[in-house]
Amino acid sequence: MSDLIKETMQQIGVAAKSAAAELAFATAEQKTNALNAAADTVWAKRADIIAANDLDMTFGRDKGLSDAMLDRLMLDETRIQGIVDSLRAVAGQKDPIGDVTSEWDMPSGLNIRRVRTPLGVIGVIYESRPNVTADAGALCLKAGNAVILRGGSESFHSSGLIHECLVDGLIKAGLPADAIQRVPTRDRAAVSEMLTMTDSIDVIVPRGGKGLVGLVQREARVPVFAHLEGICHIYIDASADPKKTLEVVLNAKTRRTGICGSAECLLIHRDIADGLGKDVVDMLINSGVEVRAGAGLNGSVVAEEGDFGREYLDMIISAKIVDDADGAIQHIRKYGSNHTDCIMAEDTGVVERFFQRLDSAILMHNASTQFADGGEFGMGAEIGIATGKMHARGPVGAEQLTSFKYLVKGDGTTRA
Repeated sequence: MSDLIKETMQQIGVAAKSAAAELAFATAEQKTNALNAAADTVWAKRADIIAANDLDMTFGRDKGLSDAMLDRLMLDETRIQGIVDSLRAVAGQKDPIGDVTSEWDMPSGLNIRRVRTPLGVIGVIYESRPNVTADAGALCLKAGNAVILRGGSESFHSSGLIHECLVDGLIKAGLPADAIQRVPTRDRAAVSEMLTMTDSIDVIVPRGGKGLVGLVQREARVPVFAHLEGICHIYIDASADPKKTLEVVLNAKTRRTGICGSAECLLIHRDIADGLGKDVVDMLINSGVEVRAGAGLNGSVVAEEGDFGREYLDMIISAKIVDDADGAIQHIRKYGSNHTDCIMAEDTGVVERFFQRLDSAILMHNASTQFADGGEFGMGAEIGIATGKMHARGPVGAEQLTSFKYLVKGDGTTRA
């Protein structure tokens, strides 16, 4: 690692820690104003952002990114409007800092309150999607945290301009510009440095593919909120409604194939394999999806063992016949990533069994897995879908980016 990168990252860390101390007591109004001002600037500079994104798209094509990954990278006016809407949605949410989550009195005379506090400094490492720059910056700020953003090399130019808009919002609201910083290099050595910055970073959030998350989990000395790959399953029960199933499966697979909520595996109850199961497979094939089918199903190609437990992020899905809901549960436990799994069924007993016996961060009933998104959960945006079990789980919004402290009051109270 070059001394320059090490020095740069140390300077960023020191500045972030200083900014976090100031943000801890920033008013809700200041944070709201900063995010609304940033939204105004993003929209005003949309033409510049799209021009910068064109450079990123060229870089991505030259790098050989798949169509699905290029779709994740691409920005147009509609998607920039989405970024603006997300910034305003986060701005409009209730400020979580200072919330009293529990309060009680003790026989000793003590009054004890547990209140939400910022985590401090958050490092976010992500790939491709430039909108994550806005989402992560906004959510961290709303929760009173400073953030260090390290986006993917593919989105370097457009993420840079979006970051400038966020900083503009901070300055207009009278908040420290260093509250939202961006690593100014594509050099991966900066990532390695971030993972060891225990003096200045309180938690790392990796958002990307299995390779990135695995690297972070192996090498990080800073605590990690894991956002692992989205190997999302849909189990079609014998009691499933055909119309609902066809519509949900098509949406879950094809709406956007390059996001982590895209369905990657179908599990079909044996009793309907020749009926509804066949109709679903045929519909997907006719829609341009390659179906890698297990025994008893006529797909595009025959599935191999490696096709299960795989995140395609493309117009590809695996499919398999299972005996019943328990067979689906067993398969998901073996091949799933604890992200999002869905059951299509009208039998409430089967649905409850599916919900009780699986431990994915998100479980859905008769709804597209593409709803696995913080914005769709009412959080305004998300910093990722946490698939671990510590602290935050599922969509990570502003509230999940807080810790807590105890405020204890007495009146000259002493312990016997």
